[in-house]
Amino acid sequence: MKVFAINGSALKNGNTDILIQTVFEELHKEGIETEVIDLAGQVIEPCKACWACGGRKNCVHQKDRFREIFEKMKEADGILLGSPVYSANISANMQALLERAAVVCDMNPGLMTHKAGASVAAARRAGSMHAVDAMNHFFLNHEMFVAGSTYWNMAYGQLPGDVTKDEEGISNMRNLGQNMAFLLKHLSKENA
Repeated sequence: MKVFAINGSALKNGNTDILIQTVFEELHKEGIETEVIDLAGQVIEPCKACWACGGRKNCVHQKDRFREIFEKMKEADGILLGSPVYSANISANMQALLERAAVVCDMNPGLMTHKAGASVAAARRAGSMHAVDAMNHFFLNHEMFVAGSTYWNMAYGQLPGDVTKDEEGISNMRNLGQNMAFLLKHLSKENA
């Protein structure tokens, strides 16, 4: 089993990465393979609404890393999305990526069916609920199962490393990793 994570932060090794790595630690304890791609330094272009992805199972445009990322999403058993909160929402790169992925999935039904998904958000103060909700909409609209935690999948922190001071937030990430592992194992049994 493999979980593929997408870090929508403009910073590598920042708060969003810490949250993803905390979830990964729990997945590793259960023998689940992980991989993360950082969108930092990248520009993901928005969907061009050309509908050329129909029947191709991926976007036809190749000016950015979307095609590579989407292939990894299709291959994974689970997807973990992470974004910092920017203006009470997800990062622009994460938004563009999810919009394009949604169109490819809409034009090629079943690409994400029965995968596990989870989202995490790092926030300075507010907006994290909307950010997590925005990422979860992708999962829910494409027949995926969403793992949850004991509270919302968010942690507070402004500067890189600050989220480690949010004990409840880090605890929620650990619980999220445990719940995602549980879900993946049960989905694996059902598909065996």
